[in-house]
Amino acid sequence: MKHIGIALFNGFALPEAASIVEAFHSANTLADSAPHSVTRYDVRLLSTTGGRIASSSLVFVWTDSVEALRHADNFDALFIAGGEGVHNATGDERLLTWLRRAYRRSELVLPIAEGRFLLEAAGFAYSSNSERDDEPTRRPGLDPKASLDVSNPLQTALSVIRDDLGTEIARKTAECVLPPASTHFTSTLRRTASPSVSKRIRDSAHWLEANSDRPVAIDEAAQLAAMSERNFLRRFKAEMGVTPSDYLACVRLDRSCRLLVETTLPVDKIARRCGVGSGGQLAKLFRKHLAVTPTEYRASKRPSGTW
Repeated sequence: MKHIGIALFNGFALPEAASIVEAFHSANTLADSAPHSVTRYDVRLLSTTGGRIASSSLVFVWTDSVEALRHADNFDALFIAGGEGVHNATGDERLLTWLRRAYRRSELVLPIAEGRFLLEAAGFAYSSNSERDDEPTRRPGLDPKASLDVSNPLQTALSVIRDDLGTEIARKTAECVLPPASTHFTSTLRRTASPSVSKRIRDSAHWLEANSDRPVAIDEAAQLAAMSERNFLRRFKAEMGVTPSDYLACVRLDRSCRLLVETTLPVDKIARRCGVGSGGQLAKLFRKHLAVTPTEYRASKRPSGTW
């Protein structure tokens, strides 16, 4: 069992802390289904007194007291939350005293955004020759892991999971907690959220998305919108900025891009899943819209060393 701590205070920023908790909990769930994975994570939310702590968005979370928890000063990874309440927290001497002890005894200490001010208030300013002021700090004598992405605490958590549980579980964990990456076609698909798009056109666009994995006749979408095909084409182009056929192509290309990056599926199988037909047809679309082949796109988005 590895011990993960996240130090909180009233007014901490919830999203970043929550994403780190979710990453380690997801890794535990995935490791349970992998018989050869022996590492598990005990994740603790910590505060000076314990009990309810309010985030900056006024969502309350339950915490353990740093002074009562058995492993409250000896962590495999300790994250220091950020948020607008950090400046008040820098005056909490009990919290600072605990941080000084935990800093020396924990293997990895990583501030999240403004959390660096709290760490500095405890007396652990970053080295003046550090290239980045969010570089993780480790107790003396331990070599930092070369794989750590120190610019992003969530990526650091994923790197720790990868080192402990392997690339496959880290990749699946990332799929659970990271927001979908944007593609060249995302902005087109997001136009359905515009208030200028009527409900009938929005519903027809969503129908095209839901049925993009099969051959689609545009008159089917027109019938759904209760319009003639000619009027539907005119209204769709006016409100969405593209024709229904072009929108459908964007949906298929967007999904193809995601599958190329997020999976190891062959190009032919991705093409069929996205309603394109074959790998050759998908390659033609990629060359037309992105000036690369699907294989080249995958290689450019998945450099060596990532999951």
